[in-house]
Amino acid sequence: MIAWRYLRARREEGGVSTMTWISLIGITLAVAALIITLAVRAGFRNEFVDTILGSNAHVTVYSSIYVEDGDTSREIKDFDVWADALRAVPGVTRAAPLVRGQVMGSFRGSNAAVDVYGISYDDLLTIPRVGQNPDEAWGDISRFSDGIAIGSGVARELGVAVGDKIKLISPEGAKTAFGTSPRVSSYEVVYVFTAGRYDIDKTRAYLTFSEAQKYFNRQGAADEIEVMIEHPEKVDDIAMHLLTAVGDRGMVWTWRDASGSFLRALDIEDNVMFVILAILVTVATLNIISGLIMLVKNKGRDIGILRTIGLTQGSVMRVFFICGAFTGIVGTVFGVALGALFAMYIDNIMSFVNYLNGGGAWDPSIRGIYALPAELRLVDVLKAVSLSLGLSFIVTIFPARKAARMNPVEALRYE
Repeated sequence: MIAWRYLRARREEGGVSTMTWISLIGITLAVAALIITLAVRAGFRNEFVDTILGSNAHVTVYSSIYVEDGDTSREIKDFDVWADALRAVPGVTRAAPLVRGQVMGSFRGSNAAVDVYGISYDDLLTIPRVGQNPDEAWGDISRFSDGIAIGSGVARELGVAVGDKIKLISPEGAKTAFGTSPRVSSYEVVYVFTAGRYDIDKTRAYLTFSEAQKYFNRQGAADEIEVMIEHPEKVDDIAMHLLTAVGDRGMVWTWRDASGSFLRALDIEDNVMFVILAILVTVATLNIISGLIMLVKNKGRDIGILRTIGLTQGSVMRVFFICGAFTGIVGTVFGVALGALFAMYIDNIMSFVNYLNGGGAWDPSIRGIYALPAELRLVDVLKAVSLSLGLSFIVTIFPARKAARMNPVEALRYE
């Protein structure tokens, strides 16, 4: 009751000081910033990993270099045997032979580098971000055998739409008596997909497996086997079993090998950002001390009277502890609300920021994904709440103890 009266008293009556309001606002903003950062961190990591796993192989199995007819090669001649052996490994959901090659795409004077994947129609349908994402695609994927499927970035760079024919130009074409001549083939664009990754959409294209074999001179061979597994996060546990299945000539490259360095950099950045924002929350909570010290000074006479009529040191300490803790609790609640609202409406907020910056606030060519994602997780909110309340309660103890130890005689000497 006493603490509540102190908190709602007007400033001229010795109530809550301006410093307390500053600490309240500081805690609110610091907690909100911490929650927003944790939400964006979780969202960015999940979106990045999801786009990797949704459009790329979880494990790529390929052959080591061997000599055949005097030439070195990495082609997999018995790719059907390899694929069957890989499918038999527990945890493997798909093993698809691939033919890969880099070519130049051309359409009406526009050119673009294209990374072509040769894959069967049934295997293409199992790629989540390509064959199972109709809301972000145009065309008819069932006509895949009649043409080519390209990423939305390739379509945008070449200026093509579904129904147009693009030329694929490869420097390694037909072998003649005068050498190797470039191969030029035209394909109708039957499907345009958006995988969610800028670098994939800007370069990726799919041909049927048989057509890619013909185009890249891979008759009767594949370049690699694309393997999908049930639990991509446990890819390291299954990698050795995949190697055993294909024999000594096999080699594996997992999605962690391809993106592990970036993910580790994200982890380091996450830890550093958490420490920085934790310091920000600490600075905000330290303002509670200033507000409480001013409140104790203003209420010195009241403390003396309360002690004189029999209030114990513990009771006085609880009064001022409640005053300081209340500031921390209210600031934390407001901060959680502000941070959660920001995370939930981040798309609208980023659209407004993009509008203010003329559309250049988020560049997918640099960040890889098209939008700033945010995932509000309960564990992150609990981290922010625990940190804020813990610091608020700790810093409140010191001025509250000072008030409790005040000598009532000294407090009333000049009254």
